[in-house]
Amino acid sequence: MTLFNTLGRRMQSFEPLVPGTVGFYGCGPTVYNYAHIGNLRAYVLHDVLVRTLRRKGLKVTHVMNITDVGHLSGDNDNGDDKMVKTAEERGKSVLEIAEFYAQAFFQDLERLNIVKPDVVCKATEHIPDMIALIKRIEEKGYTYSAGGNLYFDIAKFPRYGELARLRLEDLKAGARTEVDEHKRNPQDFVLWFTKSKFENQALLWDSPWGVGYPGWHIECSAMSIKYLGETFDIHAGGIDHVPIHHTNEIAQSEAATGRHPWVQCWVHNEFLVLDKGKMSKSAGGFLTLQSLIDAGYSPLDYRYFLLTGHYRSQLQFSYQALESAKNARKSLMERIIERRSVPGDSPDKTRSYLDAFDRALDDDLATPRGLAELWGLIRDPVADLEGAFEMDRILGLNLRNEAERLRTSRKETESSEIRDEIERLIAKRTAAKQAKNFAEADAIRQSLKAQGILLEDRPDGTVWRRDKV
Repeated sequence: MTLFNTLGRRMQSFEPLVPGTVGFYGCGPTVYNYAHIGNLRAYVLHDVLVRTLRRKGLKVTHVMNITDVGHLSGDNDNGDDKMVKTAEERGKSVLEIAEFYAQAFFQDLERLNIVKPDVVCKATEHIPDMIALIKRIEEKGYTYSAGGNLYFDIAKFPRYGELARLRLEDLKAGARTEVDEHKRNPQDFVLWFTKSKFENQALLWDSPWGVGYPGWHIECSAMSIKYLGETFDIHAGGIDHVPIHHTNEIAQSEAATGRHPWVQCWVHNEFLVLDKGKMSKSAGGFLTLQSLIDAGYSPLDYRYFLLTGHYRSQLQFSYQALESAKNARKSLMERIIERRSVPGDSPDKTRSYLDAFDRALDDDLATPRGLAELWGLIRDPVADLEGAFEMDRILGLNLRNEAERLRTSRKETESSEIRDEIERLIAKRTAAKQAKNFAEADAIRQSLKAQGILLEDRPDGTVWRRDKV
């Protein structure tokens, strides 16, 4: 299997650090609002990656964080506290806001048929782990205190910016007016806030540096190290995390542990874009998964749409494109229904499609090619339908159950239409009898009998039943 490693910008063969096992950390949400459909692209990617690894027989430990403290609207220690701002606007506590939006987020994952991570860790429940990691960083000489806050000094870490291909000299030369006057370098970042610019900060903890709260970046380092060890296989997230969040994670983690590289492979997905640019909560008017459901689409229509684009390419969203995905998914299920009674008789042909599918996913998760192999198998009358369900273990479109649901729905619709037609004919027969047109009434009775429908005239009207013969 090969993956594109953002660290080094190259395709590389993936080999687990420990044979047979994979440690995988995927950046989770900051739960101050609903996830928009652009956010959800990352989690579909993480799901496909984990499913692919597990299909290869690897034991994967998938860890995801939930950020419920410390994330400012600007990733570089500026702007408003996202959690506090929403809590004030809603008249709720920060933890109430966090719980509400975390539940909404996991409902979205379930709707998208995303397998829940093995470990879901909330930042507020891991403050001691963050403090312990910050102390290690401090002991190694990478910090300084100023204005009451504890900062990471990027000048002490020569590899800073390696992931984003940033050079320290360029960062210093191109720096604008510093937002935080206490920083020695504009790219230095806060490990622990004790002098918050926000009055009455909602969540505070005691620490060696005073009562305060952690910076955003430290949580992912602390929790990934806690659950996956001081070096692990794969770290994933959106492409927007590269220049600041993931760059800072690497610096503080490698400063504390002395391990390089801290993570073997960095996997980043590109943006979902609209006509007006990438989707953003700060810009307002963003689309949620519920927005798509309200417009008449299934969450799996959206999952299919995401699979049609490679994760490293920007994907243009439009309702026209989503409609095409909806129609394609429906057509896929219709073909499955048609093929149910005609089993394939060529195991070799089925295996050839599965092998091609596996090669596509092994080639940096090329889901568009994987979909093409699925369609090839479905259209091939000699290939076994079970091969499609095997592919769906990765694609996650729930094809077997969704096709059965469509078939059942159609049967119910057909049954309803048949009942309506029988009732219409009975009413027509009643009208004929009232008009003393007994020949027409008898013809209707005989016609229904030929179809296995028996009529019984009662004082309160005519009832029907199916002939048991």
